[in-house]
Amino acid sequence: MIWQRLTDRFYEEFGRDGQLRRFFTPGRVNLIGEHIDYNGGRVFPCALDIGTYAVVRPREDYVVRFVSTNMTFKNEVDISAIVYDKGDGWTNYPKGTIKMLQDHLTENGKDASVIKGMDIIYEGNIPNGSGLSSSASIEVLTAMIVNELWDLNLSMIDLVKLCQKGENTFNGVSSGIMDQFAVGMGKKDFAISLNTDTLAYDYVPCVLEDAVLIIGNTNKKRGLADSKYNERLAECRAALAEVQKVKAVNHLCDLSATEWQEVKQAVSEGILRNRAEHCVLENERVKEAIAVLQKNDLVRFGQLLNASHDSLRDLYDVTGIELDTMVEEARKINGVYGSRMTGAGFGGCTVSLVKKEAAEHFQKQVGAAYEAKTGLKPEFYLVNIGDGAREVK
Repeated sequence: MIWQRLTDRFYEEFGRDGQLRRFFTPGRVNLIGEHIDYNGGRVFPCALDIGTYAVVRPREDYVVRFVSTNMTFKNEVDISAIVYDKGDGWTNYPKGTIKMLQDHLTENGKDASVIKGMDIIYEGNIPNGSGLSSSASIEVLTAMIVNELWDLNLSMIDLVKLCQKGENTFNGVSSGIMDQFAVGMGKKDFAISLNTDTLAYDYVPCVLEDAVLIIGNTNKKRGLADSKYNERLAECRAALAEVQKVKAVNHLCDLSATEWQEVKQAVSEGILRNRAEHCVLENERVKEAIAVLQKNDLVRFGQLLNASHDSLRDLYDVTGIELDTMVEEARKINGVYGSRMTGAGFGGCTVSLVKKEAAEHFQKQVGAAYEAKTGLKPEFYLVNIGDGAREVK
């Protein structure tokens, strides 16, 4: 149904000439391992069965026309002269991706002009600003489209790296690589154990049987998320610099919990010490979570989700009243293994592991209690673990 609707809208916007192609990239949720992807940590995301859809048609000139059914803003860009323009809104994400692909070709002695224009329409069912990686989804989607349309023959990992580079350098968001990696490399019924320092990864079976993942959208706009993200990044770098005076490490997450206890007093400021302690212990939680999930120990896995949220609240200070309220109400429900915030924080979403038999009650009870306490009406999504980016034939 979505493809037919998107195709019809494409014809309205761009006319009926030419052959259309269809592409999809998912959103992602990080099960555990928050705010450590820029600290050399191990994260544990999975791709979802919701995401971003695109219908596209190549052009013979160098004009790209962008339309999204989710946004009123449309844009037309000459891709032979791409620059960042704040007024271009959401289209800066696909623009930045195209620019990174052009630069990559040039840097490798290839002709960037092989990338030509296209008419493209997007539709996403990832809530914007929810922390489920709508930006990474549209970046990887655009990269895959350009790669396929113009036969660039780049691997998905190459595309993922270029998308992250575009978000960092073109759009000025100091993100780690987890989001792009998860949406590009996801696999149905598997989570990804990803070493963000080396990009070594493994697929870990994640068939939850009698349980389901419920994403809870606080509908609190994440107004502080970007500025606080950059602030936490700076704090972690400052803490690392002090640790490095007494121990040779490249990243905070190179430290074990025991080693952290030995060096923590080298970090002079209490706030910086808290930030570093979250990173080290969160990395340890990820390792244990992967081990217990492989044993199908959902009780312990849920306890680790809870501990992750508590650390993000108490040590990393990125939760806020809305996320804390939703998590607190979730934990009161019989049948909930665990609940935590996911994403950058300061709004956005929670992820809860819930027995299937309790899922309906969970949504009603948590929704009512959350709205009563915050005045915001939440949304809930029962999600499955899906495949990564792909062309839909």
